[in-house]
Amino acid sequence: MAEAKDRRGHLTLDTDVLVVGGGAAGVAAAFTAAKAGARVLLLEKYGFCGGAAVAGLSGTVCGLYAATEGAAKPPEQVVFGFANRFIDVMKEKGGITEPQRYGNTYTLTHDPLVWREAGDHFLAEAGVKVLFHTTVIDVLTEAEQVRGVLAWTKQGRAEIRAKLTIDASGDADVAALGGFETFMGQDGKVQNPTMLFRLMGVDVARLRAHYGNDTIMGDEVSQMIRNLHNSKEYDLPRSKIFLFSTPRPNELLCNCTRIIGRDGRELNPMLVEDITEAEIEGRKQVREYAKFLRDRVVGCEESFVNDTGVQVGVRQTRQIKGVTTLSNEDVVAGAKSKSSIARSAWPIELHSGEKPQLKWLLDDYYDISYQSFVPVSGEGFLVAGRCLSAEHEAMASARVTAQCFSYGQAIGMAAAMSLREGTSPRKLSVSGLREALRRDGAVI
Repeated sequence: MAEAKDRRGHLTLDTDVLVVGGGAAGVAAAFTAAKAGARVLLLEKYGFCGGAAVAGLSGTVCGLYAATEGAAKPPEQVVFGFANRFIDVMKEKGGITEPQRYGNTYTLTHDPLVWREAGDHFLAEAGVKVLFHTTVIDVLTEAEQVRGVLAWTKQGRAEIRAKLTIDASGDADVAALGGFETFMGQDGKVQNPTMLFRLMGVDVARLRAHYGNDTIMGDEVSQMIRNLHNSKEYDLPRSKIFLFSTPRPNELLCNCTRIIGRDGRELNPMLVEDITEAEIEGRKQVREYAKFLRDRVVGCEESFVNDTGVQVGVRQTRQIKGVTTLSNEDVVAGAKSKSSIARSAWPIELHSGEKPQLKWLLDDYYDISYQSFVPVSGEGFLVAGRCLSAEHEAMASARVTAQCFSYGQAIGMAAAMSLREGTSPRKLSVSGLREALRRDGAVI
């Protein structure tokens, strides 16, 4: 009988706080915990930080600003703290735009290469130990207590012991591997993935002069797509597309594709065959939309594809079952909470069907509670990022980059405080955490 055996060496590491995942939430959590005095180790499966913002090429910092009918100018910022610091560094490096209109609000577009450098900058400044090309394969548990993880590296398996672990994987990997309660989407159905791409050679000024400054393209473009898709001249399954100017000259970031399975299903990135199909179909659709833009859209006549995501863009996968769950009604009603550690005014943005559905919260914001990041069972770990406990539609608002920066800052601070005070994260004083976050620049 065949026997599995890894004959390589074995690494053993110890740390105070282990952060799994180097996306917006992971970088913010690692930086904040380290600045608060903890020894921090961050693991990332790629060779760079950025998560969906970089590997998935989502390319925007959404969720910074309030929404108002017709998009008021100047935009009103509602998220502060670590997000401000990160954006300031990207500005210094010439890697982020001024606010661009997105329906009733605004967003920023960044250069993913600059995002990588900014991530390196913050982790180095805080003294965070980083291991790239490292994938978690198991969780070390003792009854209900998480003690660290086992990870795969090219050098060999790594056993990493941690006093507290932060699951910022985006997919609740630590929670799932440890056997703690998770769920996925609405009855298991998640929002479809998207392959984003960058288009060079664009006369952006002509495009904006013709179609306007809203990055959500209007009815003229949508109707053209519907007509051409029906004529079978192109394969264009999504009619409402988003085109963002980038910090680079003559370039657009294009959020256009709608990737569903050959059998008509919304593909689930947690299923290996589904995400493989999504990658292949995504690349095909990029070519179709790039051809449409070049052939039919003013200002794109000389355009060409410059880049696609390292991986297909993923919006939603596993989430933890938390002590508190952010509800759809919380978002719609702009609910406030005395245990809030972050706020959001981003719309419910559901990507399913022919066009995205946007449900706006105007002239208001809602709070996200600390307890949405505390698992209902299990000790020694917290989550940060899009794997928070939230209902399906609420998740479609709460998952974006500015909020993930806020989540990471809050959970990194909570981890350091828990260790310093010798208390379980679930017993941490939320009022004390909120005060520490305010001193660290957050507005809650």
